[in-house]
Parts: sequence; structure tokens; C-alpha cells
Amino acid sequence: MRKISLWLFILDFTIGVARGQDAATQQQIDQLNGKFQDLLETQAAQTKRMEALEKEISDLSDKLNQPAANGSATTDDLNKLAAQVQEIDKKRQDDNELILRQIEKLGKVGGGSAVVHKSSPAVSTTASTDNPTPSAGGPQKGYDYTIAANDTISAIAKAYRAQGVKVTTAQILAANPGLNPNSLIVGKKIFIPDPSAK
Repeated sequence: MRKISLWLFILDFTIGVARGQDAATQQQIDQLNGKFQDLLETQAAQTKRMEALEKEISDLSDKLNQPAANGSATTDDLNKLAAQVQEIDKKRQDDNELILRQIEKLGKVGGGSAVVHKSSPAVSTTASTDNPTPSAGGPQKGYDYTIAANDTISAIAKAYRAQGVKVTTAQILAANPGLNPNSLIVGKKIFIPDPSAK
């Protein structure tokens, strides 16, 4: 009977230990399940945040690709406009050159001289604020010229070159500080330097 009691005691003890281990194992499983649920919730929250960021990026991209509705110009628009203005200005200069050549041809056909300017230049050796000298060596030799209607600096320089004065538009502009070549004032006197005269 002692053997049976001993066996029953061992069996009872083993079942108790097994139940205790099952409870500890169940507790560990419950903890792991809780941690797993926390990870799933965190992943779901991050997925929602990523979707919101993707939508925001998409909206910003759409706004950038839309033409400006407020009338403002982009850099490309300004560059295209600048190129068009330069092209128009070049055509205007080419037209001026063509007109000058035609006037010269008409002057040759008519037997007269093809001088574009109405008066012949008068020699001037005075230096003033209107006619500064590029060198400190004294007054610069050149000519006074009164601007006529429809004159341009390039046309004036060309007319003087036709008379043997080898002057460039840059030299005329340098000799007349403050002169705006795009808005010449009719009747204003300017100084035409003679680079060959010393």
C-alpha cells in the first residue's frame, strides 16, 4: 500500500508540476501575443502615416506641374521672352542697316552724296564733361554731332566711317557717358572721337 500511495503521491506531484509549467507557458504565450498585437498596431499606424505623406507629395507634385494661375511667369517663360526680344532687336538693327544701304544706293543713283547726316562734322578739340578724354594727356580730337530724328549710334558710327573716321559705337558711347543708345534725344550734341587723330 505504501507503494501505491507513493505512486499516487508522485503522480499527483507530477500533475501539479505539469499544471504549473502549463500556466507559466501560457503566461509567456499571452505576453508574446500582447507584444505581437502592439507591433501590428504600430505597423498599421506607420502605414497610415506613409499613405498620408504619399498623398501630400502627390498633391504638391500636381501643384508644381499646373500652370501658374495667378499670372506669374516662370524662369523658362522669362528666358523665352528675353530671347524673343533679342531676336526682334537684331531684326531691327538688320533693318536699319538695310535702310542705310538703300539710302546710299539712292544717293549714288541720284548723283548726290549718300551722307545720312545733314551737316558735316566740325572738328572739336575741347574737352569737357560732355566730351571726357580717355587719357590724361589733354583734349581728345574728334567731332561734335547733333542728333537728328531716327538716328542710332550704329548709323552715326557708320556715317563717320564712310567719311574716313574709323570710330566704333563702343568708342562713341565711351566718349559720351550717360548717353542712352536706346533713347537718343533729337537736337542733343554728342562727341564723336577720332581714334586716328592724336
